[in-house]
Amino acid sequence: MKYKLGSIVTMKKAHACGTNEWIVTRVGVDIKIKCKNCNREIMLDRLEFEKKLRRILNEED
Repeated sequence: MKYKLGSIVTMKKAHACGTNEWIVTRVGVDIKIKCKNCNREIMLDRLEFEKKLRRILNEED
């Protein structure tokens, strides 16, 4: 997978606020992502994140 800090990713399931676009804010053993709509942050382990990931949209610089 080619995601890094600032990458915008789409997850398989939508968040409770209605969007499924997230921004990657931490990369390591755990991945921390922030919802683009409501700014809620969650942390997932790498395997769970890659299982729930649909696609990588683009990267912010």
